[in-house]
Amino acid sequence: MNTGDTAFMIICAALVMFMTPGLAFFYGGLVRRKNVVNTMMCCVAIMGLAIVMWVAIGYSLAFGTDHGGVIGSFEWVFLNGIDLTDVSPYADTIPHFVYIAFQMMFAIITPALITGALVGRMRFKALFLFIAFWSVLVYYPLAHMVWGEGGWLASIGSVDFAGGDVVHISSGITALTLAILIGKRKGYDQAAYRIHNIPFVVLGASMLWFGWFGFNAGSALKADGLAAHAFMTSAISAAAAMLSWMLIDVIANKKPTLVGASTGLVVGLVAITPGAGFVPIWSAFIIGALVSPICYFGVKLIKQKLKIDDALDAFGCHGIGGIWGGIATGLFAKSSINSVAQWDGLVFGEVRLFLAQLAGIGVTIVIAVVGTLVCAGLVRIFTKLRVDDRDEQIGLDRSQHGEKAYPAFNGWD
Repeated sequence: MNTGDTAFMIICAALVMFMTPGLAFFYGGLVRRKNVVNTMMCCVAIMGLAIVMWVAIGYSLAFGTDHGGVIGSFEWVFLNGIDLTDVSPYADTIPHFVYIAFQMMFAIITPALITGALVGRMRFKALFLFIAFWSVLVYYPLAHMVWGEGGWLASIGSVDFAGGDVVHISSGITALTLAILIGKRKGYDQAAYRIHNIPFVVLGASMLWFGWFGFNAGSALKADGLAAHAFMTSAISAAAAMLSWMLIDVIANKKPTLVGASTGLVVGLVAITPGAGFVPIWSAFIIGALVSPICYFGVKLIKQKLKIDDALDAFGCHGIGGIWGGIATGLFAKSSINSVAQWDGLVFGEVRLFLAQLAGIGVTIVIAVVGTLVCAGLVRIFTKLRVDDRDEQIGLDRSQHGEKAYPAFNGWD
């Protein structure tokens, strides 16, 4: 074991944990006042649920002994048989428990991303059950296929440094599928859904950016040059995407917006995540600069043309941004930067990695869609997915939790 690597990875795990409260503020600021408690509560509750499930069965299923390249085993249920002196089989310079903790934080943030598409209309009980089923049927198998020993997607040469397939595409596709299943918010085509707290949005985006350095740099699994490389590509992509989104705002609306800048930096981080430890520094400028127009017009297509109520653009940002990031990794990756990539990207004359990336994206989409439909069907056995019309009208804060985010003074409500 290496004490420096161990300390670094513990800090990175804490940084990734910090991202989920950041997401709660980011999403909470974007919704209407009557739904802010429910929106933030979804993220908070998932923190508890995901940790308990990860320790009980999740880690073992995701990273245990391989079964068919698709799922792990039950050998480490409740972390049975793991000692504090054991070295991680996936990172030989850190304790096994540190690796488990780091991966646990990914299992928290991923399902929390889904909630952004569903605000204002999904029953809390239904969401809670859905996340429990989804973690078992979608997240754990995908984590094994991409990162686990013997995982099928890894065996065909598909790479994902920190979660393009496993985190962003899976959650984004699930969010889109659920939004279609549940339907639009009441009055969606007539009402104006104004952002209720822009400072919350900026606070959340800032917490996400801060935590994301642990997310991407920590995926090197040691404090070395590759971690520093991932740190820099992450910073560059986020900054380029922020400026790109601001430019789009100026062209489209004549003014740059704080919400647009915050959204841009987030999609820049999404896009660089799968390739942060594979692509050259210069390519991070291109990946970040292009993801903003890709996501901006993707959101327009989903909401204005397809009329799908992806409330906070969970698919528009994480799904589309993750797909672009996976493709960009197939374009720009260099095996000399990280030998986990078996081949160079398409820009350097190799086609095999690019095709493997497309295969990985396609498999992730299929698993997410099918898994979401199965999980939604299971939830319907126990409860309806959607709240009643009256509950939706008064807001989910009161109907689902009996709380209000703000005191009622004259003129406030």
